[in-house]
Amino acid sequence: MTSRSKTASNKSALSKAALRKEAALRKTAAQRKSSAGGPAAKKAASKTGKLPEWNLADLYSGIDAPEVARDLQKMDADCVAFETDYKGKLAETTAKEGGGKWLAEAIRRYEAIDDLAGRLGSYAGLVHAGDSVDPAISKFYGDVSERLTAASVHLLFFSLELNRVDDDVIERAMAEPELGHYRPWIEDLRKDKPYQLEDRVEQLFHEKAQSGYAAWNRLFDQTISGLRFKVGGKELAIEPTLNLLQDKVGDKRKAAAQALAKTFKDNERSFALITNTLAKDKEISDRWRGFQDVADSRHLNNRVEREVVDALVASVRAAYPKLSHRYYALKAGWFKKKKLPHWDRNAPLPFAATGTIAWPEARNMVLSAYSGFSPKMAEIAERFFDDRWIDAPVRPGKAPGAFSHPTTPSAHPYVLMNYQGKPRDVMTLAHELGHGVHQVLAAKNGALMAPTPLTLAETASVFGEMLTFKRLLSQTRNAKQRQALLAGKVEDMINTVVRQIAFYSFERAVHTERKNGELTAERIGQIWLSVQGESLGPAIEIKPGYETFWMYIPHFIHSPFYVYAYAFGDCLVNSLYAVYEHASEGFAERYLDMLAAGGTKHYSELLRPFGLDAKDPKFWDGGLSVIAGMIDELEAMG
Repeated sequence: MTSRSKTASNKSALSKAALRKEAALRKTAAQRKSSAGGPAAKKAASKTGKLPEWNLADLYSGIDAPEVARDLQKMDADCVAFETDYKGKLAETTAKEGGGKWLAEAIRRYEAIDDLAGRLGSYAGLVHAGDSVDPAISKFYGDVSERLTAASVHLLFFSLELNRVDDDVIERAMAEPELGHYRPWIEDLRKDKPYQLEDRVEQLFHEKAQSGYAAWNRLFDQTISGLRFKVGGKELAIEPTLNLLQDKVGDKRKAAAQALAKTFKDNERSFALITNTLAKDKEISDRWRGFQDVADSRHLNNRVEREVVDALVASVRAAYPKLSHRYYALKAGWFKKKKLPHWDRNAPLPFAATGTIAWPEARNMVLSAYSGFSPKMAEIAERFFDDRWIDAPVRPGKAPGAFSHPTTPSAHPYVLMNYQGKPRDVMTLAHELGHGVHQVLAAKNGALMAPTPLTLAETASVFGEMLTFKRLLSQTRNAKQRQALLAGKVEDMINTVVRQIAFYSFERAVHTERKNGELTAERIGQIWLSVQGESLGPAIEIKPGYETFWMYIPHFIHSPFYVYAYAFGDCLVNSLYAVYEHASEGFAERYLDMLAAGGTKHYSELLRPFGLDAKDPKFWDGGLSVIAGMIDELEAMG
């Protein structure tokens, strides 16, 4: 997974293909039906019903498909031809009469290359996500990544030259309607101008990526997928082990936490080396490009001002006592304890319903919620089920977590999740389908302008969750189950807001301290415990072993400082949903229009029709007050 923060001004089509993976967050076993036939998958299927596996044939039929080789060859040829036709000519030709039309044609060709690159890169990434330990798949993923990087060297000149064209020349050229169509992309690109380097340095950074940070990203993925954790005499992969932290049996939660700690401890030198290397790599890139703060490249990528993020972080940290500290004290009381060990943080509530939510029921819950808001939204989401755009089973070697990968506008998104029938899994489904609907709607903007900054991308997903939660809450009559549902939502929001801001604080500390030299695994663990203790509060007892739990968080590796986008999106959605609850007719249409805009508008412009302004100091407090209000309601329930 290539982070754009590494190549702030490099917007070549092929590097952006890799970035789609970053936007997806985490990463098919090339249609190998045997991959889902293990005992764990069969046991899960007996409770959840048959779980869908995605059909990647809409991209390519398999890793050996002749179309893959054909398109890689086409990619090579198209990139060389593009360089031959346009390199060294942008400034002079754009300034001539008709230069706007000429440049528009160049951008159209560039966009077509981007779309093809997106198809190739997305397929390789999705196959690898489905099975990251299969040697043939790993080789395919690595080979495709290298081919895309090599081809894109011929495109590096384009964005660099385009940004050197005088402002007045570009402005005159954009008066031509053909070029004016690309105004949002051009203006967005030119925001990177201050951080561009000389062409050969850009080329060196770009080519070295495959043997540099991209290789370390891949090593992390393969290491995590290959780890095994001994729980109750069984060797488990990371996803089912993490899932045990939500088991209703306390001893299983404890055993899982201890197994995680032991295996992480055994591998701490590797994870510390990966973390140190990538932090140093980022520091070098930032220094050369002139970024002042460790997170400035991420803010640029997100098209959000540093002061806005700083205000969000300050508001959340100030709210820890009235949010997470207060909630975990309540939860400890429900378990009749003064403190909960850290492995009970996400334990099912004593009064929560037990049992497994079958896949058809989960599908109905989400689609019904979406339909109640907008039939169009539900219609788009339904295609993910009907057309096999979802991969849901837990499999050995499959990437943990969940994502919705936008692939490329000429295709469609794919959702990966590890569904095990928990209520949180239903919310995850709602979350990822929110992303998916957004990606489908934005695709009409084309490969260059469909991608959305992470801050707004998370808005769509969290809004999908909120719709599903509110519908379930309205249908729940039993007082205890209503309490459990409300508490579950509060926990999810704390995990999305408080936990992610704690993650952001952790990253800031690690990257800042790394400037002075390598950090030992012990020192990284100390920083982790410090920020976790601050955010969790006195009702969570941090037991020995928790100091290693920073090791498995993929965002720290693939997308430095990504995590605040979750908190940004959650708080924004809280404010947005409050507008929806008091809105007259037309809110759903305005909301879908916002999603359909993709990357063509700044977040401030997109929020204006809803009367929201993230620069208002009170904005974040308003979003956080929604969570505090839910905790008030829980306290009143006793």
